[in-house]
Amino acid sequence: MGTAERSKPSVASWVRRIVFGTVLVLVALIGGTAFRVWQVARDNDRTPADVIVVLGAAQYNGKPSDIYAARLAKAKQLYDTGVAKTIVTAGGKKAEDNYTEARAGQLWLTRRGVPASATLAVGEGSDTLRSLRAVAQQVEARGWRTAVLVSDPWHSFRARTMAGDLGLDAWTAPTHSGPIVQERVTQVRYIVRETGALLYYRLTKTPADDLFATFLS
Repeated sequence: MGTAERSKPSVASWVRRIVFGTVLVLVALIGGTAFRVWQVARDNDRTPADVIVVLGAAQYNGKPSDIYAARLAKAKQLYDTGVAKTIVTAGGKKAEDNYTEARAGQLWLTRRGVPASATLAVGEGSDTLRSLRAVAQQVEARGWRTAVLVSDPWHSFRARTMAGDLGLDAWTAPTHSGPIVQERVTQVRYIVRETGALLYYRLTKTPADDLFATFLS
């Protein structure tokens, strides 16, 4: 009896096991999410869809930033090869801006030969979730169901996850050009950022764009 009692794990031992198990679960969760962010970033799905959706980024008085222009160029490439007949540009504006991100993207496209009738600017939303919610409403109102999402590689998995939660049947064809994909250090920082942002969204169902923005500043 005395030997059996001495062999029982102590409270401290059980606490260590629980802590160790919890750490393993967290490491697996974070690592698995980071892998999926990296994996989806490599997709380039050109399956035909009802619309091509370009997620907005910074614009300067109607001129898209280099990051945004890379997304728009990829969307135009998809349009030119017949992936979809309509390009939806997404994104609102700051109080001091004259243009929404959506409108700046639409102007960029039409100035490069895309007919205005083949574009739809949805100028609402200050983050990915709100922009996609506005897009989903417009897409559903027109009887469309499927969408190819165009964004940066590392942003694609989070955008696709949100789109699916909003009822869109969506897949991704991210840009593989532009400043975000040129340097390895930048790529790693974005993967870390998007991993955290996606985990935060899954936990809270709220956007983390502003929360994690300072990580890249």
